[in-house]
Amino acid sequence: MTAVRQEPEPPPEDDLAQRFRAGDETALREAYDRFGRAVLHLATSTLANRSDAEDVTQATFVAAWLGRDTFDPGKGSLIGWLLGIGRRKVIDRLRAAARETRVVETVKQLPEPVSTGPDPDTVVDRLVVADELARLPDEQRRMLELAFYDDLTHQQISTVTGVPLGTVKSHIRRGMASLKRRWEVDGAAPGSRPAGLSGAR
Repeated sequence: MTAVRQEPEPPPEDDLAQRFRAGDETALREAYDRFGRAVLHLATSTLANRSDAEDVTQATFVAAWLGRDTFDPGKGSLIGWLLGIGRRKVIDRLRAAARETRVVETVKQLPEPVSTGPDPDTVVDRLVVADELARLPDEQRRMLELAFYDDLTHQQISTVTGVPLGTVKSHIRRGMASLKRRWEVDGAAPGSRPAGLSGAR
């Protein structure tokens, strides 16, 4: 007849609780092995996310270990104390999730950022160009305005105005030369053409 092997009896909870409170690290491992599933069950019954529940379980035992001096075996069991900590951790996690949801909803309701408009330097360049264009003969000004403001090519300007392509190029070339001379004299744009002026194309 074969003898039935008996599993060793787990240590009484009072002994485990005392060793846990005293800082015996093997007691922490035993407590986790014995009560970890209960804390995880508590967390998973409230939290929808399993990962969050596992985090709460871990946080519960960390908090319990760090606060083991506050545990009084005379006032209750170790499992009861751990589940109490676990409940608070679950509530903390629910509150954090609610805060995150409120933040996300608030951000969603914010208006789209308002465009800051064109760069000030670009505005100044355009004003300078507009002022100089106003001083040119009508045909040269018209051709350059179509090139500068409407961004049209020479061929497109010719099509729009009905002016022969060669004449369009001549007006633009003379207009650009006039602007260049004026800018060099005034020092408005030394050595360079204003931004955005498409020029000869």
